[in-house]
Amino acid sequence: MLTVTYHPPSITCFWSIVPMNSSVSPEELHHPSHEHGHDEEGNKMFGFIVFLLSESVIFLSYFAGYIIYKTTSTDWLPAGVFGLEIKEPAINTVVLVSSSFTIYLAEKHLAKKNLLGFRAFLLLTMAMGSYFLYGQAVEWSNLEFGFTSGTFGGLFYLLTGFHGLHVFTGILLQFLILIRSFLPGNYDNGHFGVDATSLFWHFVDVIWIVLFILIYVWQ
Repeated sequence: MLTVTYHPPSITCFWSIVPMNSSVSPEELHHPSHEHGHDEEGNKMFGFIVFLLSESVIFLSYFAGYIIYKTTSTDWLPAGVFGLEIKEPAINTVVLVSSSFTIYLAEKHLAKKNLLGFRAFLLLTMAMGSYFLYGQAVEWSNLEFGFTSGTFGGLFYLLTGFHGLHVFTGILLQFLILIRSFLPGNYDNGHFGVDATSLFWHFVDVIWIVLFILIYVWQ
């Protein structure tokens, strides 16, 4: 009778497929590579940038409409309105634009794993954004025209209100990442939420600079 004996493959056969000079460790052969996590975050950020680009198209269309109507309308300002006060909006602008620097500092502290500094500068950014919204609300309450006061009135409230909605959204996003900073180890494997929120905030600031020039400087 023919007897067949089975010999299990030796573990040396497995290691023989790995070059002797290879830097691959046994841990890397049994665990997913960190590169997959980086690729996933990169894909998320790419998608978020595409989203911001789509938002930019919306704002650009509003800017174009504002410029066209302003340069072609004979009765641009509502009756009895001779211009906008620029002092308070200028202060609000300085506060909002400066908040881009504070959220940048928050990111730097997070990169150094200094959660206390991260939270402090994030709270400061939220406070500055809230001050901007408060200043805008005060300005609206003192204006002598409304949303239905001609083309200028409609565009003014549309542009500043739409931008204010983005500021409010940015503050909510910052509040969420602030809460998540209290979860143990939440930011050990990446900071996509923080990076995306910071990028969104910079976007909001740049949009406001353009709005400030169009509405308040170019009168």
